Amino acid sequence: MTPKERLGHFPTKDDILDFIRDFKGKVTKREITRAFGIKGPDKVQLKKMLRELTNDGLLSKDQNKALRPADRLPNVQVIEFAGTDKHGDPLGCPVNWQGDDTPPTIYISEKKGRRGTAMGSGDRALARLIPIQDDPPTYRAEIIKMLRAAPSAILGVFRGSDEGGRILPTDKKNRDEYWVDRDDTSGAKDGELVSAEAVRSRRSGGPKRARIRERLGDVASAKTISMIAIHTHDIPYEFPENVLRAADAAKPVPLGNRTDLRDIPLITIDPADARDHDDAVWAKADDDPSNKGGWQIIVAIADVAHYVRPDSTLDKEAVKRGNSCYFPDRVVSMLPEALSAGLCSLQPVQDRACMALRFWIDKNGHKIKHEFFRGLMNSHANITYQQAQSAIDGDTCDATAPLRESVLMPLYGAYKALTVARSKRAPLELDLPERKIQLDEHGHVKGIILRERLDAHKLVEEFMISANVCAAEELEKHRVPAMYRVHEVPPFDKLESLREFLETLDLNLAKGSVMMPRLFNGILAKVKDTPHEQMVNQVVLRSQTQAYYSPENEGHFGLALARYAHFTSPIRRYADLLVHRGLIRALKLGDDGLTDREILNLANIGEQISGTERRAMAAERDSTDRYMASYLADHVGGDFIGRISGVTRFGLFVSLEPSGGDGLIPISSIGDDYYVLDEENHRLLGERYGQEFKLGDIIDVRLTEANRFTGGLKLELVNDEAAKTPNRKSNRPGTDRLKHKKRRHNRSGNTSRPKRR
Repeated sequence: MTPKERLGHFPTKDDILDFIRDFKGKVTKREITRAFGIKGPDKVQLKKMLRELTNDGLLSKDQNKALRPADRLPNVQVIEFAGTDKHGDPLGCPVNWQGDDTPPTIYISEKKGRRGTAMGSGDRALARLIPIQDDPPTYRAEIIKMLRAAPSAILGVFRGSDEGGRILPTDKKNRDEYWVDRDDTSGAKDGELVSAEAVRSRRSGGPKRARIRERLGDVASAKTISMIAIHTHDIPYEFPENVLRAADAAKPVPLGNRTDLRDIPLITIDPADARDHDDAVWAKADDDPSNKGGWQIIVAIADVAHYVRPDSTLDKEAVKRGNSCYFPDRVVSMLPEALSAGLCSLQPVQDRACMALRFWIDKNGHKIKHEFFRGLMNSHANITYQQAQSAIDGDTCDATAPLRESVLMPLYGAYKALTVARSKRAPLELDLPERKIQLDEHGHVKGIILRERLDAHKLVEEFMISANVCAAEELEKHRVPAMYRVHEVPPFDKLESLREFLETLDLNLAKGSVMMPRLFNGILAKVKDTPHEQMVNQVVLRSQTQAYYSPENEGHFGLALARYAHFTSPIRRYADLLVHRGLIRALKLGDDGLTDREILNLANIGEQISGTERRAMAAERDSTDRYMASYLADHVGGDFIGRISGVTRFGLFVSLEPSGGDGLIPISSIGDDYYVLDEENHRLLGERYGQEFKLGDIIDVRLTEANRFTGGLKLELVNDEAAKTPNRKSNRPGTDRLKHKKRRHNRSGNTSRPKRR
């Protein structure tokens, strides 16, 4: 029965409001006239009634002419992530909520099977709102489209004056300056790093304006470099008081029902500057005569789950952070120091609660069996990777001499067995240099070195990979959901681009075969120790997908593993904590295991912690760029050897050797030619003279600018005279034509750079 048939008369205001409130979808005047059969002169009466309802504050009209009760939100609304409720369900809030009362409750729902739509801190989305109830107002939001994150605060250097001052942003993409009125400086002094918010100017034109919210210290201080990255990426770096109190209240764990591992000489092997030690290892030759040449191995991991329980104060803060962030001068930890560097850290000669894995392998590194249990351990030593390697090579020190024969050599023997299995599995073997920034006692860069890649590093890595595989297998065996570490097969379009590029080097990536890492390894082996080695490694890396966390197992392509779940670093990764809880639930090891609520929310948590991981990576990269720029600022005008690390339509990105600092050579300063961007072959090609700049090329460059605050480096070619061979023109399809001329010299001898044409 239609509203008209039900009423039998012209609708009242209440009838119209009830209709609009109950209608599923967009309501305009047309829907009302159709529903109530309003025609002719009655439309005038309806128009008048709708106007009165609007004036009385009972009805609202959106920009698309849709009508809705004034106490309801628009059907389509931009919302932002507002945390979770007590059950862990994600909540949203209308952007720029202006009401005096509490915003309505908005539950964010997602379509199953869709990745990339979960919302985390700072995220915004266009969503369709479906009313669930009116009192209190509650909605379900279906995400239509993810939007850019909410604008972050303006971070910059304050330059003061008698009338106020200016803020010079630290973001290299933000070229604006902001004026700060005298009353809005918050007492900031010239040269301080500040966080500010934009304010609307009372006058049209003129500079943008801002109000300082927080003073972050002298920008000349070395400590501000990482603080810029922390604030730029909205990384929470201070713990609330209630979280600190909860961590301080934690107590050491007694033996109780745990397995006593204190007499087993487990040791931790870490970088020299490590503050938290969350994994310990031990191995011995298997005494089972049926497993000749085999090994028994124990991997003991800090039992963070005992201290950080589901839905606790510590847990809510940990999931919000998702992971620890590592900078050259500091660590922004996922857990307070009382836990991360205290009770959860496997410090030497201290009883510590652990989640342990014991497993047995044969002489070829194949696992025979494994078992998980909760234990109490006492680390017999903490040594560095360099100390471990030296001892294995026969050069011991006071710390390693007592360990070499009884602990280190058995560990190395088990590692060599695991490498046999690894070589058969053939994971992806990229060879990319990793650099480390060294700081002096004042926090200033004293040097940049290549990180060593020792067998000791590989030993610990292989033990951890084995433990992660066992964890995934155990959870699947007991049908307990796992938070997998997923690395998908490279997508078809990236593989096709890679094939086309490799063909230019007379290299062939098999087509039609099942894609496996060993196929990439074959290519990498062919270019080993050739001029193309670095370039091919970079291009293969760029063809890979980004790893993420998910309860849906898609395998780990890079490691050539069918299942993989992070288990070994719960101090610094929330994903590992969830895996520990899953094992506790599966094996009935306590009352602090994975909860039903967490299981239902695993997909959302996976999206959240994948996002915080990407956030940390971006912040760490930005911090490194600024430290590099600070280090190189004293070398402006100097000449360097550089390797082209990126080719774009606006210039060349170049990585300086050996420091690794990345700078830009603008297209406007390259060569006397017309340049074409050849994306397939990662190169710029001169149409007139055939001068070529391609990914991986070694070139001589001069550093012309190093901005300590933004991390930006600007470079120029030292010798940009091409080997001019006229009439070598490129007519390759699908390329962008980039025209520019060599910079002209005026009569005074100065240079001017023409605009790109």
